Amino acid sequence: MSADFQGYEQDYGVLTADITNRIGKIPKLAGEEKKQMVMNVEKQLEEAKELLEQMDLEVREIPAQSRGMYSNRMRSYKQEMSKLEADFKRSRIAYSDEVRNELLGDDGNSSESQRAHLLDNTERLDRSSRRLEAGYQIAVETEQIGQNILENLNQDREKIQRARDRLRETDTNLGKSSRILTGMLRRIIQNRLLVFVLGIIIVITIILAIYFSFRGH
Repeated sequence: MSADFQGYEQDYGVLTADITNRIGKIPKLAGEEKKQMVMNVEKQLEEAKELLEQMDLEVREIPAQSRGMYSNRMRSYKQEMSKLEADFKRSRIAYSDEVRNELLGDDGNSSESQRAHLLDNTERLDRSSRRLEAGYQIAVETEQIGQNILENLNQDREKIQRARDRLRETDTNLGKSSRILTGMLRRIIQNRLLVFVLGIIIVITIILAIYFSFRGH
């Protein structure tokens, strides 16, 4: 794991801890102080998202065989981010209702039903976000599987190439051996023909010698 990833991870841990603390304080605040706290949390959430993006890029640079553990950690961080965003939305809804009631002088009776409706919508958005997150994780895992397959194919291609090279070398050696054997066979045939011709000449010479010997008597 790179030093950059470790740095991003530490920054993310410190930042999310601070965000969690501030979200817990929002319902207890009022007026301008609460408004400022909401703005600060929004800014910190954006910073946390940027850190997650940087961490995700770092994980993509890790070799495939070592990437699984870091991908699981990233999945956990993203789930934590989704939970923080959901908690912050609930805090903002409560804050918006309070501001509206102060401005309109509402006694709060109607705001309860509206708040429940907004919370229900928030839960739906959270479920949609989780489904999108699951789809994203599936896409990442599919990409990792594809990379592993490509690496295996490259390894198989290298093995096949080496086997072809060995076959070519074997064919070359067989060609040389074939030429050597052909030359040896040709010399054997030539030697046998020479012996055969010499044998015929010797036999003819012996016959002629015997013939002239009898003729002389």
